[in-house]
Amino acid sequence: MSSIFDRHYKRYDSWYTKNKFAYLSELEALKKVVPPVGKGLEIGVGTGRFAAPLGIEYGIDPSKNMLKIAQKRGITVRQGQGERLSFAGSSFDYVAIIITLCFARAPRKVLAQAWRVLRKGGKIIIGIIDKNSFLGKLYRSKKSVFYKQAKFFGIEELTGLLKEARFNRMCYYQAVFKAPNAIKSVEKARLGYGKGGFVVIGARKAFSK
Repeated sequence: MSSIFDRHYKRYDSWYTKNKFAYLSELEALKKVVPPVGKGLEIGVGTGRFAAPLGIEYGIDPSKNMLKIAQKRGITVRQGQGERLSFAGSSFDYVAIIITLCFARAPRKVLAQAWRVLRKGGKIIIGIIDKNSFLGKLYRSKKSVFYKQAKFFGIEELTGLLKEARFNRMCYYQAVFKAPNAIKSVEKARLGYGKGGFVVIGARKAFSK
């Protein structure tokens, strides 16, 4: 997958400009969950479109070309895979995984690595295109250059994976209630899931096994 993003990194980054209000609506939902302070890491930071405005200082991604842009946006970057994070245990107050999980070869390993690098009581923030939403169905039918190999998750399925990876205290926010190109103003994020195409899940690192 990294080769696809390396080849099409400009196309990827331009989506956020072309679909400005969908992007800003996603950010609003993320802001409900991302801590305002603390040392943060984004796994799959891409070009830094989320990390930069959310104040996430560190980012890791397999794509060299995308990391170059993220670095220009002020992110401290490192090339690597989410399944094998090159950070010491208990290094971060929170970890964000935004869109990335559907592209991971081993999602369970990514979540396990996030748990490892989080401090006691640390927070994980996951943003996904809900498989069962109108947007998930749209993206699966379009077979875009990015999403044709993606493995989308439903919210219940992902919640189960988080519990399995020793996370608890879940909360959910949703955004993007219309096709991205049809959104003409920033949408207000709503609690829960089931209506919005983009869903943010926040959870805490559980102490016991």
